[in-house]
Amino acid sequence: MRIVFMGTPEFAVPSLHALLDAGHEVLAVVTQPDKPVGRKQVLTPPPLKVAALERGLPVLQPERIRDEGFLAEIRRLAPELVAYAAYGKILPKSFLDIPPHGCLNVHASLLPKYRGAAPIQWALINGETVTGISIMRADEGLDTGPVLLQREEPIHPDDTAGTLSERLARLGAEALVEAVRLIELGRAVYTPQDDAQATYAPMLKPEHTVLNWNEPAEALRNRVRGLNPKPGAVASMGGREVKVWRAAVVEGDPNAEPGVLIALSREGPVVQTGRGALLLLEIQPAGGRRQSGAEFARGWRVAVGQKV
Repeated sequence: MRIVFMGTPEFAVPSLHALLDAGHEVLAVVTQPDKPVGRKQVLTPPPLKVAALERGLPVLQPERIRDEGFLAEIRRLAPELVAYAAYGKILPKSFLDIPPHGCLNVHASLLPKYRGAAPIQWALINGETVTGISIMRADEGLDTGPVLLQREEPIHPDDTAGTLSERLARLGAEALVEAVRLIELGRAVYTPQDDAQATYAPMLKPEHTVLNWNEPAEALRNRVRGLNPKPGAVASMGGREVKVWRAAVVEGDPNAEPGVLIALSREGPVVQTGRGALLLLEIQPAGGRRQSGAEFARGWRVAVGQKV
């Protein structure tokens, strides 16, 4: 099938490779413009652009999907189908109407749960034990289109957003190839979503990253998992802002207030929470490097019994 593929981050790369390896003709790859990255603001291409160029594919990087010049180029390419994974923008009707088989979205949740920009992160933050992939025919809404197929994926106790994203990217690639095959065979059946069951996974904002010691330890651990590898869970430790990359739930001190350092174990600081305590296993001071909780504790000046 003649396909235009769209996406931006690493999550989209396996789907591109899967389409090519299945023998489909990828006419072009559409991705976000290169962006400055890091302290030196080096102009960096999206991971999908790098993968597309390695496979010898033409790359389009429009500033706006609605741009008439871009739409004209897509019409000229005449794709039978557009497929996309984590492109980063809602597609307008003027674009959706171009391919005769529509636009298929590889979405990293079991829709209608976790519509939005950060489904993997919010599934972990909310303590879900199962998530998955939905292949959806896009409409003008936010992940509201009818679903062609879904595949479940268990969430492991030690998963982070990084590890879960890798598995879902592979699962999504397999599901996308299967979905395209159903379309080719004329066996594609789309099921409308139940909007009454919808939940949302909004783009992460700075306030979503802060660890509130009044919350239960398990909720804080889930937040740490959901924010790893980016943007990272943030806490104030002895007046210093740190990022917490790994943590474990341990027994707390019922007589201690939330936010009090109750122990300095061999593995790292232990902080009382609203229920239970949180052992901080990997910490990164602002402007510093990641280090084990034990290494961080050796240079820390907060005493047991004090608020962190």
